[in-house]
Amino acid sequence: QVQLVESGGGSVQGGGSLRLSCAASGSILSINLMGWYRQAPGKQRELVAIIFSGGSASYADSVKGRFTISRESAKNTAYLQMNSLKPEDTATYYCTAQTIVATYWGQGTQVTVSS
Repeated sequence: QVQLVESGGGSVQGGGSLRLSCAASGSILSINLMGWYRQAPGKQRELVAIIFSGGSASYADSVKGRFTISRESAKNTAYLQMNSLKPEDTATYYCTAQTIVATYWGQGTQVTVSS
């Protein structure tokens, strides 16, 4: 089992920055990737960014060049640095961790970007 706790959401004006954190606990050695998804009201949950245990990362086209995902193994924590935020980035952001047998989700953290 893996438990995920997100933090760092909030409200910001367009062009601003936020950093989300996701602390993992439990069977952390079994995690082969961590990532972030988001879901806006009335829309499906969509991938934002993922990072593999080897350090390679992948991003949605909509956030490339603005968001950076990273992982600090010593703290069992993944981060999402979000710069140049836009109103369309407003959503609930969910951390995810994947092992070979299951996918785990955090409770979500709200990000609101005003114009």
